Amino acid sequence: MIVYFLYLDMSAATILVTGGAGYVGSHSVVQLLTQGFKVVVVDNLVNASQECLKRVEEITGKEVISIPVDLCDKDELDNVFTKYKINCVLHFAALKAVGESVSMPLNYYRNNVGGSITLLEVMKAHNVKKMVYSSSATVYGTPQKLPLTEDHPTGLGCTNPYGKSKHFVEEILKDLVKSDDAWSVISLRYFNPVGAHESGKIGEDPKGIPNNIMPYIAQVAVGRRKDLKVFGNDYNTPDGTGVRDYVHIQDLAMGHVAALTKILTPNFSGWKVYNLGTGSGLSVLQLVKAFEVASGQKVPYEIVGRRPGDIDASYADVSLAKKELCWEATKDVLDMCRDTWKWQSTNPNGYQVSK
Repeated sequence: MIVYFLYLDMSAATILVTGGAGYVGSHSVVQLLTQGFKVVVVDNLVNASQECLKRVEEITGKEVISIPVDLCDKDELDNVFTKYKINCVLHFAALKAVGESVSMPLNYYRNNVGGSITLLEVMKAHNVKKMVYSSSATVYGTPQKLPLTEDHPTGLGCTNPYGKSKHFVEEILKDLVKSDDAWSVISLRYFNPVGAHESGKIGEDPKGIPNNIMPYIAQVAVGRRKDLKVFGNDYNTPDGTGVRDYVHIQDLAMGHVAALTKILTPNFSGWKVYNLGTGSGLSVLQLVKAFEVASGQKVPYEIVGRRPGDIDASYADVSLAKKELCWEATKDVLDMCRDTWKWQSTNPNGYQVSK
């Protein structure tokens, strides 16, 4: 993977990272600090931990400016923009569980869509008009073709409120860019982030029962849960379990650095979308087997009924990101599983400090 920094004085760029204490956000903050950017994190810590940011500081040897702000709180957000001269926003903050969004749609629309609108209003008021948006492959809905390319229709057949919320925000961003050519937005539609930082210091630490498969597998392997619930084995896939494009979190973080580099170049403007994934899919059972190989632990599982909103298969065409961002995933499934196991086995209770 090669990321080119052209025409950019990184030491002069201050990046606001919303949701920077979360899973994807924190790993991206590590890369940003490593690359020399100044970072300001805002996070309401609903699905995150301040301990995570302390460990980011340990990894990078740099201080993280962190402010506990909810994006729906316009006054507090305005104070952040008043205090710091922000050059660009990396917008991660969102509720993100597909299954939960089906049962709690209002929470998802209020937080993901409403919070994004508030953020954009404050950005506009402070003349900050560059954003890298954390989107999702769920905007594609039920795939009409595979692999999924960036020109695949979005919003049609979105099967859950989480995906719809990401689609709605993308539509808002496109309208905003059309209305004012001073705006520059890159939307990164990434597929299934997994893995952890190679140090084992930071990783995915969901509160309560995990909604994503990899932390659930890891918690079973470490003894926190009895077995993995596999939601359906009657999908139109080789082994009947759902197929997804899993991408290592560190590869994903470098994708955000690549997008940020592009958006900060003087000749970039307008709206652009890139898929971030590996370009191939793995089934649930293939992922379980890979984890057992990488960790040396048995992962018992039980086949249960399908989960509302899930689809057969989803994986990316990532050629555009390779061509225009000079980015591609470099880590394979065993890397993903080994790093996840290192994180979970050394932090069996996540960021919770044992007493």
